[in-house]
Amino acid sequence: MTNPLDLPFNTDEMLLGLKPWIETESPTFDAASVNRMMDLVQYELAALGARVERIPGRMGLGDSVRATMPHKNTGQGGILLLGHLDTVHPIGTLEKLPFRREGNICYGPGLMDMKGGNYVYLDALRKLLAAGIETSLPVTVLFTPDEEIGTPSTRELIETEAKRHKYILVPEPARQDGGAVIGRYAIARFKLQTRGRPSHASWALKDGRSAIAEMAKSVAKIENMTTEDRSFSLGVFHAGQWVNCVSSVCDAEVLSMAKTQELLDEGVAMMLALNSDAGDVVMNVCQSVTRPVWEPDQPGTMAMLSIAQEIAGEIGFEMSGCSDGGGSDGNFTGSLGLATLDSIGVRGKGLHTLNEHIEVDSLVERARLAAALFCRLKA
Repeated sequence: MTNPLDLPFNTDEMLLGLKPWIETESPTFDAASVNRMMDLVQYELAALGARVERIPGRMGLGDSVRATMPHKNTGQGGILLLGHLDTVHPIGTLEKLPFRREGNICYGPGLMDMKGGNYVYLDALRKLLAAGIETSLPVTVLFTPDEEIGTPSTRELIETEAKRHKYILVPEPARQDGGAVIGRYAIARFKLQTRGRPSHASWALKDGRSAIAEMAKSVAKIENMTTEDRSFSLGVFHAGQWVNCVSSVCDAEVLSMAKTQELLDEGVAMMLALNSDAGDVVMNVCQSVTRPVWEPDQPGTMAMLSIAQEIAGEIGFEMSGCSDGGGSDGNFTGSLGLATLDSIGVRGKGLHTLNEHIEVDSLVERARLAAALFCRLKA
């Protein structure tokens, strides 16, 4: 059997394959655009001989794609490759952040988070199939459309599918030191709305009660609740249509992250305590999606990390493993006690910004890691 680490991975070939992925913009809230990305990936998976299913989207969001790779034990649980194909970048971002290579850096919206990692792991499967190397366990691929907004429409799908498998690989971007994530903090999102009293902003200003002003007072109050172990960030703010009208409605969204579930639960209580109908402006706070804490050091995950570290040593780099902030769909699988290795995708910086980029030489590095993981993770 050929050593998976010796497969002919080629950087230029991978960049050529990645280009249409990045140039197919797929912001979460644009279901049609996300589905064009799903079309592209569905075709590539079918071309590999996989049995591909298109799972219709719901809640106004895009579809999911599930593919079962060819294997003598097809139908049995094995390895789940779990990734998302939605991005935070709106249509038109390519004009400001075009797909381009400059030396060892390649830029593009969604390239780091997380189309690059998804592509690399598919390329590993492509090369294994071409070389006639069968993975130790059957591999299933699941790509979803809504991770960037907390996975409201596909959490149940992810959890149900993951329970069928022994190992879950999540090729989110690698940590800054190139390491993997073996646990994640808990996350909650909140929707806020203030409702005031409209009036003309000039001759009847005193008759109005500004929803914007009331929400603005809450920003510092909410963000000042942040501690070393729990954070609050107001990241969305929508209000007003006419400058000559006192605003009657203001909407906002808050993200909270905590190192433990207990701390998150306390944070949820603190946010819900902001609900108020006293005074002239009403404040309404409701919790939306939540990612449960994924406790680190679970035996199955640590065994996976050990295998990954051994492979990394053979490739020529060190792979650390630790619990981390941020959220991913690994929160769901890890919190279920399933062996999950997260952030094993490409190296890069600037995710969610107009400087999002990857280190080009990490493409081959991570493809080799992926190929060896697919072969060494055993029943």
